Amino acid sequence: MAAPTYSLGKTLLKIDSVSLKYDGRSILGGVTAEVRDIIVPGEVKGQVVGILGPSGCGKTTLFRIIAGLLAPTSGRVSVNGFDRPVIAGEVGVVAQSYPLFEHRTVLGNLMLGARKKEKDAGVARDKVMGFLREFGLEDKFNLYPAQLSGGQRQRCAIIQQILCSEHFLLMDEPFSGLDLIMLEKTCELIAKVADMDDLNTIIVVTHDVTAACSVADHLWLMGHGPDEDGKVATGSRIVKQYNLIDRDLCWQPGIITTARFTDFVREVKDEFRRL
Repeated sequence: MAAPTYSLGKTLLKIDSVSLKYDGRSILGGVTAEVRDIIVPGEVKGQVVGILGPSGCGKTTLFRIIAGLLAPTSGRVSVNGFDRPVIAGEVGVVAQSYPLFEHRTVLGNLMLGARKKEKDAGVARDKVMGFLREFGLEDKFNLYPAQLSGGQRQRCAIIQQILCSEHFLLMDEPFSGLDLIMLEKTCELIAKVADMDDLNTIIVVTHDVTAACSVADHLWLMGHGPDEDGKVATGSRIVKQYNLIDRDLCWQPGIITTARFTDFVREVKDEFRRL
């Protein structure tokens, strides 16, 4: 079964020649990429980008710059077509530990996020309860984070950030330490969040090549080598980009069990090892 026909719309997130130097050393060297709206007729289809690369290649640094938590030495990241650098809070961040306030209930944690956008408490509560129903957590609203399973806590952290930032979500190593069942559920969750709105954009930073290939429609591979045009710069950059839609490797049930998906994962891993 072939992937549906698609087209690319407006640019949702743009990384424009981002470089960062620290203590005389170049960490990032001219990182350039963009996420565009993926339009599939008759379907709601968000965007999922996987950022891959070996340890020390600058993934975490780029993560913080995209989130607006760190200013680059030169270049900028912008979202929603704004002619300015991204501001902290415009892109939601789901850390690996899924941080929540332990002294607040699930409802209390999520209301903090909702009230940043909604001044009316009743409207904010309705919005929170709607998300809890959508993510199968409606009966957990009065529990505290310590009473949740790891998967439930992850879903709460994701909802919290969606409420704060609406369409953009950065996830740091969401597959780390998960068993096979939880890994599959996390991939399903990421796809579900992306496809809640055409403009939703999920950026996953991970070491797990197979999981990233399973959930992403585009992959960015970071390293210190030359980019696809053969240009070499000091500092890490995006050396290769993969479009899984054009390769017929996403949005299809059972695609991850096929030989061509396995071959693609092997291709990415081989490129990963050369960095």
